[in-house]
Amino acid sequence: MSPAAPLPAAAPEAPPSTDALPWPSERAGYYALFVIVLATFLSFFDMTVFAMLAERIKISFQLSDTALGFLLGPATVLAYVFIGIPLARLVDIFPRKYVLSAGIAVIGSITALGGLAQNFGQFVATRMFVGAGGSAHGPGSYSMLADFFRPMRIPMVFALLQLGFILGMTLGTWGGGQLIAWTSDWPERSELLGLTIFNWQWILIIVGLPGLLVAILFLFVKEPPRRTSPDVERLVPENASFGRKLVAFTGIDAVRAINMRGRVFYPLFAALALAATESQGINAWRVPFVLRTYGWSEAQIGNVLAPMLLVAMLLGITFGGVFVTWLGKRHKDANIRAAAMIFGCTAILSIAAPLMPTAELALGCMAGAAMFGLAGAVPQNAAIQRIAPNEMRGQVTAVYLFMFTFFGALGSFVIGLVADVVVGDPARLWLAILITAAIFMPAATFFMYRGIRPYREEVERLEAIGR
Repeated sequence: MSPAAPLPAAAPEAPPSTDALPWPSERAGYYALFVIVLATFLSFFDMTVFAMLAERIKISFQLSDTALGFLLGPATVLAYVFIGIPLARLVDIFPRKYVLSAGIAVIGSITALGGLAQNFGQFVATRMFVGAGGSAHGPGSYSMLADFFRPMRIPMVFALLQLGFILGMTLGTWGGGQLIAWTSDWPERSELLGLTIFNWQWILIIVGLPGLLVAILFLFVKEPPRRTSPDVERLVPENASFGRKLVAFTGIDAVRAINMRGRVFYPLFAALALAATESQGINAWRVPFVLRTYGWSEAQIGNVLAPMLLVAMLLGITFGGVFVTWLGKRHKDANIRAAAMIFGCTAILSIAAPLMPTAELALGCMAGAAMFGLAGAVPQNAAIQRIAPNEMRGQVTAVYLFMFTFFGALGSFVIGLVADVVVGDPARLWLAILITAAIFMPAATFFMYRGIRPYREEVERLEAIGR
């Protein structure tokens, strides 16, 4: 944020600009970052463990690949479509720590309830509520951290935020495999409160309950003041009608703000949507792919893939921050320029993975793609926070993350549908993964490249008005 211009002497009572607001204690900011990272970890740990259970779910409930793909992805975003963005509006008007606390509590408790599901429909219902519970986590986290830390620290803070994702994915991969191996020795079915529970369902109960503890930790976070300029027109005036205030919850205002700068936002949204479809789709199908193609067990996959992912993601988060910082000294469009280059590397590895002759090489390519994917997340997130209108940052971020969440969840369904309809042979799941990667990742790279120039011009415009 650039320094504010001196105020004219004739207007001493003018309200201070956001640059004059004191920044919160960094100690309080880092505590908030710690709790947010922990909540992010639990969310991705639960999601990763659930994906590790995919083949068990398919067998126990006798599902097709299309139905399994729907459960692994779209089921989590059905509620998000209708209430996710309205819930994210709460981020802009209520203390964010309460919104974040409620969200992680819902994720944990509903994940545990998934362990009691008796049929496919009940499983779909639990995944819907998990998706709804997590809908405000991203917008709330980014909004809060952007108000805690100075702009020069934001890329580093957002990079640290990715630790929750890294640890959730890696420990979820390893821990999920170990939990599956552990519960495999239990009776296949057991009775609880008159319900029939498969042995693998106990895993969902075990991993879901810690979310309630993290919900309590959020209550001790100090809510930072919102750094919105006092001269910015309010999104919804105090004297607005009830109907106008209700409309604000729908996300229409954020969509209008995005549309006003569509030339800047739309290429970024398109690139994110296409990349998320492929990357999240392969995350959901990774375990079934290795099981069917190479004959490994979940425990074997976890033991090999978890350390690969840990190293790859740590390298990715380091490379992403360093690379963007280096480019930032040379280009105003460094965030999007870096993302476009990184997308190209991700595309190569994503296409190569299903073609590998051994499971180790396939998992290595997938880990490499994850490395570049995480490296690209740092500049993408920073780019959106840089150009989003401050008074609607929560909802603009929610719309952007909606693209990732919705299309990422759709990815598992797309791969399952291609496997059933185009390939037609469950044993050749690798071909469905190849087809998806070859179509979506090159297209994503193209759109990110097209977004470089509009983003640079928008940054120059914002700098010209002192933002």
